[in-house]
Amino acid sequence: MASLCLNSLPVPPTSLSSSSSSSSLLLHNNNNNNNNLSPLKPIVVSGDPPTFVSAPGRRILAVGDLHGDLKQARSALEMAGVLSSDGRDLWTGGETVLVQLGDILDRGEDEIAILSMLRSLDRQAKEKGGAVFQVNGNHETMNVEGDYRYVESGGFDECNDFLEYINGSEGDWEETFTSWVDVSKRWKEDRTMSKSYWGPWNLLKRQKGVIARSILFRPGGLLARELARHAVVLKVNDWVFCHGGLLPHHVAYGLERMNKEVSEWMRGQHEDDNTHKMPFIATRGYDSVVWNRLYSRDTPDLVDYQAKQVCSILDETMQAVGAKAMVVGHTPQTIVNTIVAYGA
Repeated sequence: MASLCLNSLPVPPTSLSSSSSSSSLLLHNNNNNNNNLSPLKPIVVSGDPPTFVSAPGRRILAVGDLHGDLKQARSALEMAGVLSSDGRDLWTGGETVLVQLGDILDRGEDEIAILSMLRSLDRQAKEKGGAVFQVNGNHETMNVEGDYRYVESGGFDECNDFLEYINGSEGDWEETFTSWVDVSKRWKEDRTMSKSYWGPWNLLKRQKGVIARSILFRPGGLLARELARHAVVLKVNDWVFCHGGLLPHHVAYGLERMNKEVSEWMRGQHEDDNTHKMPFIATRGYDSVVWNRLYSRDTPDLVDYQAKQVCSILDETMQAVGAKAMVVGHTPQTIVNTIVAYGA
């Protein structure tokens, strides 16, 4: 028996991103009944970027696409019980393991602020025995490729602000990056209050924003290297997490191999190598890991034989990877079913 979990607990939409499919989902919880005082075994991570995670006894949570909507991201994390509600962005999840399913970029104005917040929460979570993981989605790979079709004007503005901020910062990268979520609101307010923002220089500011985004997200750029820290496929205990969906031929290719190739591409490690191309099996094509929608179509859209075919593919994938369930984002769910079970 294999099962598929879809991100299907909706958070009320905000004015910033009504099309966002953010949600939080409790996948596994066996530490609430831990009434003894014995500490949990430490979380063990293997792979660079992380590919396999052993997290004994942890509560495991998944959060879906956030698309630059900081208000909705905070709502989802507060609802999941891992973020303080006092506006201080403090980790309250204890030893919980949180997995964000990708697509933080595009369609919103606070993309970098969300990345900054998650990095800060990961640091805090590790101090409490928990962890925060991210997997990259199709919108992360699109931006590293230079495809800005879905970038909001505010997204370009944030890139320009962030580049100015880091150029003026005297701290190291990690401190500068994790502090952005705390100062980004002030930068946005200063920008929108500026007279020149709405004046004849607006076009120039937009061009600067595009250039700033390219500098930050191109292979080898500071934010591309930040994304390169994350996998496209992550296995935590016996749960698999990815943005679109894992297929048998992906498993045969190798999870660590895919993650390593995407990470190296994002880091720009093969920039001078004309033979090195964007990792196709993970990031390109309708059946790639970040674009696949096989598992996330609404059940009524599938006729009987198609549903059985999907179940068979899912079972084959889970057996090959040695997991009991897969958790995906990517496609908004119109039917509120937290867990859809497949299998013979």
